Amino acid sequence: MIHVEDWAEIRRLHRAEGLSARAVARQLGISRNTVLRALASERAPQYRRAPKGSAVDAVEPAIRELLKATPTMPATVIAERIGWNRGMTVLK
Repeated sequence: MIHVEDWAEIRRLHRAEGLSARAVARQLGISRNTVLRALASERAPQYRRAPKGSAVDAVEPAIRELLKATPTMPATVIAERIGWNRGMTVLK
């Protein structure tokens, strides 16, 4: 993935300077396919953070089993039964 600054420079070199995709790639030291992708995209690349998951992920199967048996079980009772020692907001 390229940075926004690189994307802008690729487009500037190609459009304003009139360089070919191959010449842009050579000048910036990047792949010609990367240059072609940058020229084809309408918007600058955006940073996307990888999902980290939740603290509840580890105990989710146990919670689902408890709720299957008793769908109206309060979160406080679930927390007690699974040994939850963190905040209730995340668990709810």
